[in-house]
Amino acid sequence: MTSPQHDVAALRESTDTLLAALEKHADGPTGPDALLTEPSRLPGWTRGHVLAHLARNADALVNVLEGRPMYVSAEARDADIERDAPRPLPAQLDDLRATARRLDEVLARYASGGDGGEDAWQKTVELRNGVTDRAGAIPFRRQVEVELHHLDLDLGHGPDALPAAFTERLIAYLARRFSGNAEVPATELRTDDGRSWRTGRAAEPGGPDGQGDATGPVVVTGSARALACWLAGRTPGTGLTASTGTLPVLPPL
Repeated sequence: MTSPQHDVAALRESTDTLLAALEKHADGPTGPDALLTEPSRLPGWTRGHVLAHLARNADALVNVLEGRPMYVSAEARDADIERDAPRPLPAQLDDLRATARRLDEVLARYASGGDGGEDAWQKTVELRNGVTDRAGAIPFRRQVEVELHHLDLDLGHGPDALPAAFTERLIAYLARRFSGNAEVPATELRTDDGRSWRTGRAAEPGGPDGQGDATGPVVVTGSARALACWLAGRTPGTGLTASTGTLPVLPPL
């Protein structure tokens, strides 16, 4: 079982791991600033864009928890990332530390009941595009951002570095996100050691595309990390097998 307090502590660990990795590159042989202008694993974004996004996302989640709009607008969000992406690594690190600290302070206030008593974590908060969630879900949502974008930096932090407990929760989190999605065939996600999750549309006889609906779900099998990275769009499904011979096509997150 997990709790928001547990997730706050896990988020701190993921953030500290990211910052420590970046600090090691500050004295790298190619120069830290050149490192940030190189492409990340996200199309169209440099590593500087990824770091700028992480800092601005922390500020946005503070807004959410304090009852303000997450971003002024989608255009303002994108403009802020473009503005901050070219900064040198020391400036990026200072910003990441400061924004992580501000978010941690707000989360600590929630943990102490300072934003609504014992039920503070149950308060409904609004994210982007009208999406709502419990305040208690924010620490894990932020950990997802930190862990996946650490992968996107392509600085030696690969899927094997994902914390095991986080990886299992990520599978469940993304399985829920795709659940009921008409674009995703009925799918069973199964780890090598037998754990499983269901996602996609409901399996019905006479399914329209032959991807498993008529005969049951497509069964996708592999390690927890391989499943999580595929669901998150970070790999094409490396290390996975599908009962139909072809992995389902997932829409972007």
